Amino acid sequence: MDYKELLKNARQNLNGSCRVCSVCDGRTCAGEVPGMGGKDTGSAFTENVEALKEYKLNMRVIHDAKNPDTSIDIFGKKLDIPVFAAPVSGTTLNMGGKFTEEEYISWVIGGCLDAGIYPMVGDTAVDSFLITNLEQLKKFNGEGIAIIKPWENKNVINKIKLAEEAGAFAVGMDIDAAGLITLALHGKPVGPKTVDEIKEIVDSTNLPFILKGIMTADEAELAVKAGVDAIVVSNHGGRVLDQTPGVADVLPEVAEAVKGKVKILADGGVRNGVDVLKMLALGADAVLIGRPFVTASFGGQTEGVKTYIEKVKGELKSAMILTGCKSIEDIDERILY
Repeated sequence: MDYKELLKNARQNLNGSCRVCSVCDGRTCAGEVPGMGGKDTGSAFTENVEALKEYKLNMRVIHDAKNPDTSIDIFGKKLDIPVFAAPVSGTTLNMGGKFTEEEYISWVIGGCLDAGIYPMVGDTAVDSFLITNLEQLKKFNGEGIAIIKPWENKNVINKIKLAEEAGAFAVGMDIDAAGLITLALHGKPVGPKTVDEIKEIVDSTNLPFILKGIMTADEAELAVKAGVDAIVVSNHGGRVLDQTPGVADVLPEVAEAVKGKVKILADGGVRNGVDVLKMLALGADAVLIGRPFVTASFGGQTEGVKTYIEKVKGELKSAMILTGCKSIEDIDERILY
């Protein structure tokens, strides 16, 4: 599928909720929440992109990294590249309403699995959306991860049970949604959690548990104390708190604090394979990508999602060759200028 045609289709199908800018950095859509933008000034969204852009790469071409292995093993699964589709939901509120939640998530799940990676499905103020997402995941043999909002613990645990029934191979909570305006608008309050409250949720399941929304080293250490299997360094795409630093700015400090104790995922501003490479060099074990999957699915459905992933895969492999990395394990800070 032609990627430029995909973008053109997406621009039409998103009904103005996303302009499909040549650079997806949150400047044009600043303050559009609900919508695809960042909260208030949009600074936190923009900082995610700018922080990554500040890092440059050391090009090396005297080596034997001629055919790099881009795959990883994580949560008992093998991925062709260290990328997950982030849990993005809310077609009616945020994506212009042309397509249903069922259509959107089926395209994302199908495209991811066709391209050799796995999706994360999300939770919203509209209770039926999680049910729909899990029903679709079950149709694909549960090959994905369910991320639940930080409701009261009883509700979180009940939703985790639904994810288990759907066959999900891991579950998690995006605690960074603690102040999400779209939930408050629906009278569905969410909130922060204590270490003990997180422990209760972690202990409720035998599946790997991911805590998404960590932006400081001290909270990464608290997440380890709570017993999680993985964290996601994320500011929720800049959609919950204005004026935060970019994820790439805080990732090295978080990695220094907890690398090896938990898996570290990073989510924020990743658009292409070079961005993936940078996040891994900064300390991530894998990355999440959000908004580009909305564009890809609205522009080309399942085939569009696959096309986008294959594009990222090619960019990552090329960047690994040109920085002398034979495998994902070889990627570290030495490739950064």
